[in-house]
Amino acid sequence: MLISGQCRCGNISLNLEWLPDPSRIPAWACTCSFCQAHKGVWTSSSSAKLQVQINNPTLLTRHTFGTRTADFLICKQCEDIPVVTSEIDGRLYAVVNVHALRGIPPTLLKHFQSDFDGESVEERTNRRRQNWISCVTVTSPVSA
Repeated sequence: MLISGQCRCGNISLNLEWLPDPSRIPAWACTCSFCQAHKGVWTSSSSAKLQVQINNPTLLTRHTFGTRTADFLICKQCEDIPVVTSEIDGRLYAVVNVHALRGIPPTLLKHFQSDFDGESVEERTNRRRQNWISCVTVTSPVSA
């Protein structure tokens, strides 16, 4: 199943190829204050493929927390966070905010709560290796 998405203004767009076609898509609502304030409800599948396009890199900012293990890609124009990436052993992994996805029937989403407080960096890295999208490409226009 090919799912498109974007931030509200379209500066950050994405194509998520979910393999195989899902009967349910997990939607993890993080309970941390940052994700709650920014409506962070994340999805991923280790067999999925993700292509992210940054149309105007000057309108992109990255937010990271103390562990510096993930980058929240934030559009400065609309303030949406459609994607979070994490580089592990030279490979880029990602989760997608379900609020950025277009054309997904709400009945396809299976909602969960998640709390990662107290998780060590090693536990966090291992969880991402196992559950996050592992085939990720992020591109932006080349400046002349």
